[in-house]
Parts: sequence; structure tokens; C-alpha cells
Amino acid sequence: MEVPKNSRNIILELRNIEKTFVEDSRRLKVLDGISLDIGEEFVAILGPSGCGKTTLLRIIAGLEKPDSGEVIVRQENARIGFIFQSPTLLPWMTVLENVALPLRVNGLSWEEAKDRARKYLTLVGLQSFEDFYPRELSGGMKQRVNVARALAVEPAILLMDEPFSALDPLTAETLRSEVLDLWMWGVTTVKTIMMVTHSVDEAIFMADRIVVFTPRPARIAGIVEVNLPRPRDRRSPDFQKLEDRVYELISA
Repeated sequence: MEVPKNSRNIILELRNIEKTFVEDSRRLKVLDGISLDIGEEFVAILGPSGCGKTTLLRIIAGLEKPDSGEVIVRQENARIGFIFQSPTLLPWMTVLENVALPLRVNGLSWEEAKDRARKYLTLVGLQSFEDFYPRELSGGMKQRVNVARALAVEPAILLMDEPFSALDPLTAETLRSEVLDLWMWGVTTVKTIMMVTHSVDEAIFMADRIVVFTPRPARIAGIVEVNLPRPRDRRSPDFQKLEDRVYELISA
């Protein structure tokens, strides 16, 4: 059963974002005037490797500065969470300490941070592993810790950079469904998700809208609305029609 989202409630605005990387005398333009309004929805970004998808997420998160244009967050004091492609856990800290650390940096006491960390570890099914170290976890469990850590800062906007690409197919499929469930049922603070992916299937399975980028320097080649009820059936004719439409944009 699907819980509808209000995509008209704009949370994030991208206005003519441009970015060029300069090294020595070489210039590499990766983003060329990206403008997009994003509401309470799940947006997937598809495009060729190296076209600037991850760079755009990093600009939204404040980890990179655009050369021009602006990122406008409409919701006051809205936090942004980031789930990276590979787990970025500190090996000398336990699972609980890894999730609690960003909260401690944001001003919570260790006890407050650990209490909140436990809440989000429970949501991702790792409540029994809080005293484990990253070396003792499987790849899927490490990525669940990454998810818990991103959710624990209680963001309104969650950015995900190919979060399932390093996982085995079965684990990836399970985690995709769990992330969707956490978002759709409103058990976290997340209103908006933006995900970079190279998988058309994954984009259609998860997203409300798919933004297709051109090769570098990236422009928006087109936007595909995914008006399919969840959970989605990959074998349905409507799913396959959307796949054809997305592939047309990618290959245009």
C-alpha cells in the first residue's frame, strides 16, 4: 500500500548550477546549468559515468561549491543526510559509536547521542550489533550502519550516492525495500530523497521522478514521472514501458 507524497511542497531548489574542475591548465566542465525544483518526493538521477551526478549531490550537501548558481533549501534549519556508495565507518569505533559520532559533533552529549543512535540502529535491524566493530560486519550490515548514521542526524533531505551498488543483488534488493518503507511510512524525519544511480531498473523501482543527465557537461536531457503504485512489479507492461522511455533519453 502506497503512502502518497506531496511533491508540490517544494523543499529544494537548484538554480542554474554550473561546475568546472581546474587542474593545472586543464579545465573539465561537469555541470552546465542544472535547474530543478524538488518537493516531498523520491528523485533518482541517471546519466553516464563522469557526467557530474555525484558532484551535484556534493554541491547540495555543501561539500563542493558551484562556480555559479545556487542551492535553496526552503525548509528552515533543514538538515541534509548523505549516504555514500561505500561504507565510511571508523574502524576503531563500535557500530553505536560510529552512528553517535556526528550527533556528538552537533552538540549532543554522548549519552543523548547514543540513545538516538540506538533508535536508528533499531530501525535498520542492527540493535543487537551496537557493540560490534566494522571489521566484524558484512558489507550489507556496514551499509545499514551508514543508513542509520545518515538518518540519526534527523535530516529533511537524504542524499544517496549509488548506495546499493557495492552490495550483492539479494542484499541490495532487501535494503532498497527497507529504505523505501522507512521513508514512505514516515518513521524518520526524511521528506525528500535524491539518489544517484546507474541502474534504470533501480530508478524506476524506487523513484517518483527520474532526472536523466546528458554526457558531460551535464544538462537535463529529460524528466520521467513514475506514476506506478508501490510495491512495483518489474514484470508489468507499464514498468517495461517506462524502462524503454528512460533508455530513449539516455541514448538520445
